[in-house]
Amino acid sequence: MVNPPSTIHHPPSAFRRVVVTGMGIISPLGNGVEEYWDALATGRSGVGPITQFDASRFKVRIAAEVKGFEPTGYVDRKNARRMDRFSQLSVAAARTAAEHAGLDVAADAENVGVLVASGIGGVKTFEKETAVLLEKGPDRISPFFIPMEIANMASAQVSMHLGARGPVSTVCTACSAAANAIGDAFEIIRRGAADVMLAGGSEAAVTPVGIAAFAQMGALSARNDEPEKASRPFDLERDGFVMGEGSAILVLEERERALDRGARIWAEVAGYGMTGDAYHMSLPEPSGENQARAMLAALAEAGLEPADIDYINAHGTSTPPGDAIETRSIKIALGGHAQKVAISSTKSMMGHCLGASGALEAAACILAIDRGAIPPTINLENPDPECDLDYVANAARRRQVAVAASNSFGFGGHNVTLVFKAP
Repeated sequence: MVNPPSTIHHPPSAFRRVVVTGMGIISPLGNGVEEYWDALATGRSGVGPITQFDASRFKVRIAAEVKGFEPTGYVDRKNARRMDRFSQLSVAAARTAAEHAGLDVAADAENVGVLVASGIGGVKTFEKETAVLLEKGPDRISPFFIPMEIANMASAQVSMHLGARGPVSTVCTACSAAANAIGDAFEIIRRGAADVMLAGGSEAAVTPVGIAAFAQMGALSARNDEPEKASRPFDLERDGFVMGEGSAILVLEERERALDRGARIWAEVAGYGMTGDAYHMSLPEPSGENQARAMLAALAEAGLEPADIDYINAHGTSTPPGDAIETRSIKIALGGHAQKVAISSTKSMMGHCLGASGALEAAACILAIDRGAIPPTINLENPDPECDLDYVANAARRRQVAVAASNSFGFGGHNVTLVFKAP
């Protein structure tokens, strides 16, 4: 049994409690809470042929794209042209989240912060301007290239467009980035540095370089003829993840403030654990012990036991090594309860949205708590014997969820678990 780090203790009572009062979602499964949940609950895939560029010469020609997104629905045309797509998505999600929470950011601007993660940042802008450099020369590069491309700009643009003047920062820890952003924002509020944080992630890496590079690593599914079946976590025939894009922003708020203003509380953020593998640039450490330590650390901070978890939203990318190792880590962390807990990978429906995935999956946990149902792992048709837990295969399950955990594991060995409780 792996023990949590000795520095992790139950939180002192002096720490403030943090709740979720709003969510903004721009995703391959739809935009807004209800569209998103309807797709999750019905097991609908958001994967299809790539439409953002001509992928006919590529090994991988499928992705989970955000459909019908028009940035001018959220920012004016001039500003939209000066923002990479990942920043456009983040502002759209943040505006939606603030509205969902009934939050007037400007009324208390210095106590509202922003922490939006991205694993890659403005890769679309980088590709476009690199082509300009090579074809037309250095003097034709856009003066907006750098402020469009840098990864912190999703947070910066949210801050500017909503007027938030509290702590503003960015996390860039690959596929665990959005989970780190939510966890770090949780701790900012707990220690009193802000009362409200807009926290989550944004990614828009469905680009020629993005797809080609991940394909060359052997990380992506090449099931081009069956895009809706390509992402198949824990299935014996899985062959890699499907690239996704999108943004999700949570409104995290100090609990007493939320109660005082009569806000609806969707869930409480209860625990945050993170560890490192110290192992490999892209592969998780095979024993699963370091991922397990992140889970146990989050539970310890929440003051909970493994048997308290009702649902785990798995990292579950649909890669052959990753899913087996995560199964191992859940068994290490939960012991005998691993065979009883309900687990699912919503990446089976929306692909892997990289630096945004942790926030989209946190929202899925919160909605599972709120709706009393667990979204399925679709395409789980031929279970891998190494992946022998309850993955809620192919159809949602009605079940009361009091405690949900979300796992996010990033390239380089970044392991993060968030724990949410019913309000």
